[in-house]
Amino acid sequence: MLNYNKYQIMNNNNTTENSSRSPNVNWRSLLGTFALLLLLNSFVFPFLFKPKIIPTTYSNFINKVDSALVKKVNIDGNKIFFTTPEGTVDRNGNQQDAIYQVGKMDDANLVDRLLEADSPNENGKIEFSETIPRENSPVLNFLLYWVLPGAIFFFLWRSAMKSMRGRMDGNYMSFGKNKEKIYAEDEIKTTFADVAGQEEAKESLGEIIDFLHNPEKYGKIGAALPKGVLLVGPPGTGKTLIARAVAGEAKVPFFALSGSEFVQMFVGMGAAKVRDLFSQANKKAPCIIFIDEIDAIGKRRDGMTTNDEREQTLNQLLTEMDGFDGRKGVVILAATNRPESLDKALLRPGRFDRRVQMELPDLEGRKAILQVHLKKVKHEEIDLDLIARATSGASGAELANIVNEAALRAVRNNSSSITTNDLEESIETVIAGAQRKGKVISDEEKRIIAYHEIGHAMVAAKQTHSAPVHKITIIPRTSGALGYTMQIDEGERNLYSREDLENRIATLTGGRAAEEVIFNKITTGASNDIEQATKLARAMVTRYGMSDEFDMVALETVNNPYLSSDTSLSCSAETASRVDEVVLSIVKNAHDKAKKIIRANEAKMHELSEYLIQKETITGEEFMNILEN
Repeated sequence: MLNYNKYQIMNNNNTTENSSRSPNVNWRSLLGTFALLLLLNSFVFPFLFKPKIIPTTYSNFINKVDSALVKKVNIDGNKIFFTTPEGTVDRNGNQQDAIYQVGKMDDANLVDRLLEADSPNENGKIEFSETIPRENSPVLNFLLYWVLPGAIFFFLWRSAMKSMRGRMDGNYMSFGKNKEKIYAEDEIKTTFADVAGQEEAKESLGEIIDFLHNPEKYGKIGAALPKGVLLVGPPGTGKTLIARAVAGEAKVPFFALSGSEFVQMFVGMGAAKVRDLFSQANKKAPCIIFIDEIDAIGKRRDGMTTNDEREQTLNQLLTEMDGFDGRKGVVILAATNRPESLDKALLRPGRFDRRVQMELPDLEGRKAILQVHLKKVKHEEIDLDLIARATSGASGAELANIVNEAALRAVRNNSSSITTNDLEESIETVIAGAQRKGKVISDEEKRIIAYHEIGHAMVAAKQTHSAPVHKITIIPRTSGALGYTMQIDEGERNLYSREDLENRIATLTGGRAAEEVIFNKITTGASNDIEQATKLARAMVTRYGMSDEFDMVALETVNNPYLSSDTSLSCSAETASRVDEVVLSIVKNAHDKAKKIIRANEAKMHELSEYLIQKETITGEEFMNILEN
């Protein structure tokens, strides 16, 4: 309502201000009004005021003529209209004649019949005539058949063109119109204090912040600011977060967009978007441009697959990076999980001059990340060392999710703060899913699951260089696991020996070994163990050079280390067959080792399994107390 009133006031003001001027004739309105009146006059008004006509048959018409009931007859083309005194009475009491319509027939005696017939007229004769066809004037024909259809077609075409132009300008063909939000200085609240576990990355990016604050210090020596910085690492390591933190620390405008936003429907639109982005950036300099998932437009041009739109966008990005002056303070930050797929022209010096690795955090990094996220929630004294060791291999985003899950669990338990137990349970929820306490499992299956999990723990405990058992449970999880054994290393490990990996494979086969030794049968519960053991044994042969037969020959390559870690063999079919034999030998030896350990400690297996069946969940400390006593 406010906008509408304002619009009315503005119109009134304009009318008053221009009242002294001669009015402009709106020919478009006049032409539309004329066409509307012409249509009404030709097709609407005649039907509104036309008297009621009753259709009838030709035989009825002849009967009325012979019965002396017809007063007037008018032949109009292929129609015959006749009136009879059988009508109605109007408001004034006057008799109204009825008008009938009948189709004309080939009746040669019609005129003679009308002349001889009697009529209720005063002279007793029927009045009959034939309408003379009247032709329209040439002007009217011209208006009806040429001007009016042309005007209608013109208005329809004009309306369609306006609609198409609006869509092209607004959505599909927005050449040079960029919709990326520019974050002003007070909108970026993220700083390096919000980024933990990436100290090397912060140190590398700190130079850029210092350059933006003190360009003279670098200009004295002749140093130039790196034009582009490529952030590389697995998902969830904080690439987007640290880019925002750089802008927040430098207090400069921040352009943030995804590489997929440059991929448009029509060829040339992405390139125009790149031009517009750099034009805005130059006006806002010093500033930071952040392109997330740059591999969407920066993929390698291999010549086998062509995409004109993506290649033109990439070429325009390369040109813009060469064209702007780094001393103005325009910095491009880009992030990707697939650095191996980027075009070499994009990675050469002068474009993306610096690469910053954002790897998964180590033990101390995980502690720092947990501290950052625990500041946002109420918590009691937390054993950060235990939680950090239990989350080995977790990214910053996963750690944030674990803390949030712990907070949700505390709310469900009507607790006012988070405890270490909440965090431990949230780790299990993220890894294996929530507990399914309502799942019905028979006593026999429960015994098999308990012996299976104790088998894993027993083999792990009886081997050297094996991670200590932290927790054993037979409570089903939503991921499909019917139970699991959790091991936690006492410290951060970066290197694993051949013995370490063989012990790990033996531990994985411990569950199946317990089923075979105790129940003399095997079940499907070891499917995930088999998968992990086979994968680890194959990596030992093909990637780690831990086999006597192949020595230090690389037989497998990792295609995408930061995402799926898929591998592909780079050897002949004969060699691949021999690799399978060596992998089978490694797994089989580990399996035999696990069965020997189970047989040697069968009495403890029974005691521990019965205890686990009663408790459903036991700690590693409880397990070791029973095993050693």
